[in-house]
Amino acid sequence: MIGDILADTSMDCLKMLPYLFVAFLLIEALEKYSKAFPEKILLRVGKAGPVAGALFGCIPQCGFSIMAANFYAGGIISVGTLLSVFIATSDEAILIMLGNPDGLRIIAPLLAAKVLIAVVAGYLTDWFLAERISLPKESGKLPKVWQEHNEEKGIVSSACGHTAKLFLYLFGFTGILNLCVEVFGIERLSAFLLGDSMLQPVFAAFVGLLPNCAASVLLTQLYLGGAISYASVIAGLCTGAGVGLAVLCKVNQDRWENVRVIGILFAIAVAAGLFLELLM
Repeated sequence: MIGDILADTSMDCLKMLPYLFVAFLLIEALEKYSKAFPEKILLRVGKAGPVAGALFGCIPQCGFSIMAANFYAGGIISVGTLLSVFIATSDEAILIMLGNPDGLRIIAPLLAAKVLIAVVAGYLTDWFLAERISLPKESGKLPKVWQEHNEEKGIVSSACGHTAKLFLYLFGFTGILNLCVEVFGIERLSAFLLGDSMLQPVFAAFVGLLPNCAASVLLTQLYLGGAISYASVIAGLCTGAGVGLAVLCKVNQDRWENVRVIGILFAIAVAAGLFLELLM
């Protein structure tokens, strides 16, 4: 049984490898040659911040959530714009779906849902909650940007590194998921993960808060495997801002303000997940 699971897992992940490498190659090129463009947009958008933040956030690149965290800590963007970037961020989820034939049909609806949630939540936060969440900041004083990427690496080298890292995550989570399905069956696994329950989006939103791309990989694989619902994967990916959450806690000095921001992010994700669960 273990041999069959390893063979199936290897084949599933190896099929995705070329797609992942090409996607990361394009993303690294985008980051290297047009990095200043989103920065200029976010610096000038003003009241259109949540819209611009949502559109940039849905690009599968963790650099935008890092940038948004730094801009927020520097008083350049509003808390609503920050949340719109965090909510729209999909990290590696979109790349995994691109490499999976079953995932292609849901990419557009998923991105559209996340962008809509991000824009609405961003404006509502700015209009009604900004003064309760955010503290006054010295505008334009940017903190030192914390990046996980090595600026000296070339595009191909960085793409290879990201592809290898994501492949290992995929192999591990896919193998565990295949083993669980083989041992317990998809119905029992779904029940264990609170399937057919209003609590599953809450569980998924908690998982999404992990400040690492592993969270989005896990949620996407569970969804593609049928273990969690569409509403739950939306809730989990809305909180899944990746490294951006860790950067916010590092560069924004008021920890209670950070707690409020993360709390609102979690509440928005849960509310969106529960709303979709009721509709479906």
